[in-house]
Amino acid sequence: MTHYLAEVADAWQESWDRQQEAYLPDREHRITAMLDAVEAVTPHGRPEVLDLAGGTGTIALRTLARFRQARVTVVDQDPVLLALAEASLGDRARIIAADLGQPSWTQALPHRDYDAVLTATALHWLTPDRLAVLYGEIRHVLRTGGIVANADHMPDEGLPELTKQLLTRADSRRETRYATGAALSWRDWWARVAADPQLAPLHAEREKIYPAAHGSAEWTPPAGWHLTALRTAGFTEAGLLWRGGADATVTAVA
Repeated sequence: MTHYLAEVADAWQESWDRQQEAYLPDREHRITAMLDAVEAVTPHGRPEVLDLAGGTGTIALRTLARFRQARVTVVDQDPVLLALAEASLGDRARIIAADLGQPSWTQALPHRDYDAVLTATALHWLTPDRLAVLYGEIRHVLRTGGIVANADHMPDEGLPELTKQLLTRADSRRETRYATGAALSWRDWWARVAADPQLAPLHAEREKIYPAAHGSAEWTPPAGWHLTALRTAGFTEAGLLWRGGADATVTAVA
């Protein structure tokens, strides 16, 4: 398994990127904004970064490309995505399997003084109550002055009709990409994983962890909700780091 994934990990990463970019055309912009913030709070250029719900290690890979001396930890629960992250990152990052739905996830971390906790398009699967508590848990694994940044669908409450128009346009462009074969849909990407003889056993494990994954409802409140939750969790500053249409990145300082 390890040898096989080492040979094909780059191709799977590229496939994952194209699939994600169909939903998030400005995906790289939001990650760059997060890394700009990391650089601002770690001028020595050796940040300790926690890639939370990190999946295939998208943020971790970009962190290491920008900060060669960075130390990175990737936390996720998905066995398929973690295997791809491990194959891609090797010994350049710590890879940890943990359930963010449980407070015990912090016990798996190697330490609790990160410069930054970064996450993108992942925490919308949590319930409101759990996400609010998770923000507090993140606060306690950051050093004083460290940051958390969460990029996700976070509409602007002041632009309800424009947001609908933006989403309609985005849906149309995405369906065109699917129709022309420019990108795989989420469902089609996972179908490829399930059909791969080496990844199929991990996919079967994933199905046990997420038995209703295809039908789960996403919870995507406006950015204001996140900012209130971050302040309530004890962060000293909280605000918008980046916005693109109906998506945003909120950040907060411990």
